[in-house]
Amino acid sequence: MNRYRHLLQQVRTDGRHAGDGEAERVLTAVLTALGSQLTGDERLDLAAALPERARAVLAAQIPLPRPVTAPAFVEALAHTLGTSLTTARRHASSVLTALTTPTDHHLTDRLLAHLPRGYALLFGRADLTAAV
Repeated sequence: MNRYRHLLQQVRTDGRHAGDGEAERVLTAVLTALGSQLTGDERLDLAAALPERARAVLAAQIPLPRPVTAPAFVEALAHTLGTSLTTARRHASSVLTALTTPTDHHLTDRLLAHLPRGYALLFGRADLTAAV
């Protein structure tokens, strides 16, 4: 199975999507939104870890000057996909956790350090803060 099909299958399974078409629509929407959030080495390294088709979607986006908050990311995704916030959050998480599978944990840590607080949960990680 090629890498893109494997990624799509993981998104379909994790997101409980009805078929490949729905999973691909969600994958494309999340990659489009994520592509506008990332800059620098993190963007390049994630793109290099993705299958060509997914890489092209991510790389085609023009990054914003600053990434939006995780709630704003989910809201934009809900609007794009025409879903509720709860469903958009599930869609985002199904894709973002699938994206971290072909990458190393160090890259995921770097992505989370680059993004505003709150994205960790979307990547399937605990969102812990240091005690003061």
